[in-house]
Amino acid sequence: MPLSFYIHIPYCVKRCGYCDFNTYTPAELQITDGLTEISRSYIDLLIDEAKSAFSQNSEVGKIPTIFFGGGTPTLMEPADLGRILHQLESTFGFTNDIEITIEANPDTVTLEKLQALRAIGINRISFGMQSATPHVLKTLDRTHNPAGVSKACEWAREVGFSHISVDLIYGTPGESLDDWRETIEQALSLPIDHISAYALIVEDGTKFAAQVKRGEVAMPDDDLMADKYLLADELFSAQSFHWYELSNWSRPGGECRHNIAYWHGDNWWGLGPGAHSHIDGKRWWNVKHPSTYRDRLISEQSPAQDSEALSESEKESERIMLNIRLREGIAKNSLSPATINTLLPFLFSGELDGAAWGSGQVVLTLTGRLVADRIVREILL
Repeated sequence: MPLSFYIHIPYCVKRCGYCDFNTYTPAELQITDGLTEISRSYIDLLIDEAKSAFSQNSEVGKIPTIFFGGGTPTLMEPADLGRILHQLESTFGFTNDIEITIEANPDTVTLEKLQALRAIGINRISFGMQSATPHVLKTLDRTHNPAGVSKACEWAREVGFSHISVDLIYGTPGESLDDWRETIEQALSLPIDHISAYALIVEDGTKFAAQVKRGEVAMPDDDLMADKYLLADELFSAQSFHWYELSNWSRPGGECRHNIAYWHGDNWWGLGPGAHSHIDGKRWWNVKHPSTYRDRLISEQSPAQDSEALSESEKESERIMLNIRLREGIAKNSLSPATINTLLPFLFSGELDGAAWGSGQVVLTLTGRLVADRIVREILL
């Protein structure tokens, strides 16, 4: 099975109040001169881990997808990001149609930086737009100017990115349905071919969770969240953005192949602190803190913190949980009779597509997408 790569960049200029990702700010790391000073040394560490990956997987063939995530990958110098790409290409090789994605904060890019990113081979970019409404961005602790998203997307198209995506968040306290409509309309006006829209989740340990606990902000309302999802699907579909996963819509050909690999249970290696990997039913994850990650690699130790081997039943549970999120759904003949019986009430109540069921697939309807988690729980009881 082909081996994709996820490359984690664990640095942000500022931590957003809702974020629980494995990221660190200069203040948290006691860096006084900004993050550019560590760009080269951090990439050196990623190259060391990539060499280790090759020594263990030299027969896997060429890489089909790479994803730079974070954090804020665009804080790194493009030339340094190019060095890790060169290492991967020179060892594993790249497929002719490789997809290389980078996440970007609109504040961190210029026309020149986007030109440099494109020049090193990155061909897909995902901008963290989140909202077009200033008061919503303020609640989320986002620092970018909404107008900057449009400029960044135009620059990306100008310099030749094949695919451009924006990430949106709905359900922020204080965000009305009209606010959300404005965000959707602004996103659809951009030169993009992909949109991810995620419901706000209040994660323990975040600034936002503390505010909720103190009663300073309210938890998102479930009914309003559902209305926002339905509105998004309606407006996206009207502009030829069709859902291919619960939280992702694209125009034809704009799907994120790297994320599809995750949902299909393919193999990937995660480089960087806190990065997760999966190969043939075995999962492992690296130590989280950048300093510990550095110390491990400098001392020629594995950066892995722990691992687990999935049992056959766990593999099947994950297959169902992930595949039911996809537009093509799950083949009925791959499910047990007991699971089929569990799904029948959802078919009769309209959460599963009757025509797809008749042709042998279990596919969520629009209303089914709203209760996908409940359907999965019922199946896996």
